[in-house]
Amino acid sequence: MIDEWDLTAVSLHRLRQRRYEVAVLPVAATEAHNLHLPEGNDFRQTTHVAQRCCRTAWERCRSVICLPGIPYGVDCNLMAFPLTIHMSQATLDAVVRDVVVSLHHHDIRKVVIINGHGGNDFAPLIRQVQSDLDVHVFLCNWWQVGHDGYEAIFDAPDDHAGEFETSVALALYPELVDLEVADAGDARPFRFEALRKGWVRTSREFARVNRHCGIGDPSRASAEKGRKYLDVVCERISAFLVELAEARIDEHFPHVP
Repeated sequence: MIDEWDLTAVSLHRLRQRRYEVAVLPVAATEAHNLHLPEGNDFRQTTHVAQRCCRTAWERCRSVICLPGIPYGVDCNLMAFPLTIHMSQATLDAVVRDVVVSLHHHDIRKVVIINGHGGNDFAPLIRQVQSDLDVHVFLCNWWQVGHDGYEAIFDAPDDHAGEFETSVALALYPELVDLEVADAGDARPFRFEALRKGWVRTSREFARVNRHCGIGDPSRASAEKGRKYLDVVCERISAFLVELAEARIDEHFPHVP
């Protein structure tokens, strides 16, 4: 059976028989995640979420298409760690914009970016491209989708390569997780109260935080926790994709008439 929601699998013959309303673009990063998770953690998880959501949405509306993901992101603050691959936001924006322009050429006017890396910031690009083109771009940071139920699944909040990301990794590719070498995820806090409370922000140079690029304790991670969170996230995103695909673009879109 051909997955017609997957652009890398569908043929020209089949494409010509379909009307795709929504294109989904996964964007992530390639970087260190403590000592125990693979460098491609963000890319693997984001690709899984995008593909699973498109597969589920396809069963309900048959008008969504999942594009190949972009594996690189903004990682200038992690370059102290071996083989981190950094792409500037300007370069990343240019790549994403070209993808959107191509989709617009093919009359796809609804685009969803499934973002899997906190260093990527697409808000200015989306604002500009929607002013320049008759297209609507939506941004979904997938790891935030289920935050209202986070405490019911996980024991403690974390930031990078802790309980949450490790649980998802254990659910998806346990053979790539080496918990025996994981660091506890202790990190130096900011010295300024304004930064600690969040009403002033700055960029973190991860090598100044600790030596392992992890913030959060992975020791309580489990595959069950990862599956539970993925179920919540993917059901919500899938439902949104269906709703978006079935919505008519009018003069008020995406607002109510």
